[in-house]
Amino acid sequence: MIKLLHVAAIGSLIGSAMWAYSIKYETILHGEELARLEAAISREQDMIAVLRAEWAHLNRPDRVQALADAYLPDIVPIGPERLARFSDLRERPPAEDAIGAKLQALGLAAPTATPGTTGSTSGARTPTTATPTR
Repeated sequence: MIKLLHVAAIGSLIGSAMWAYSIKYETILHGEELARLEAAISREQDMIAVLRAEWAHLNRPDRVQALADAYLPDIVPIGPERLARFSDLRERPPAEDAIGAKLQALGLAAPTATPGTTGSTSGARTPTTATPTR
């Protein structure tokens, strides 16, 4: 009986040692991954800082003004003389219905009854608004 307890104690000791070492190596693995991710985050933050500096350099007002003068010489500011009143605008031409014009030219523009209806509207329902009751 004592030998059996000794074997069980030694087995549990070996099992707990293996479990402790596996936890230790997992911790080391996660620590290395954390260090790698922190380095990647640091690199990305540095790149963001560089991009912000480049953006600030490219958007300097003197640089933008020089580019506007070089590439947009014909553009003038909008003054009140360039604005129009609504009454000064032309009337909108009526919308053309090309398909309707072709049907009319063929003599097919007359209204037709929808198949399956008798033409009466006695069974048609009209929409109503419901009033709440109290």
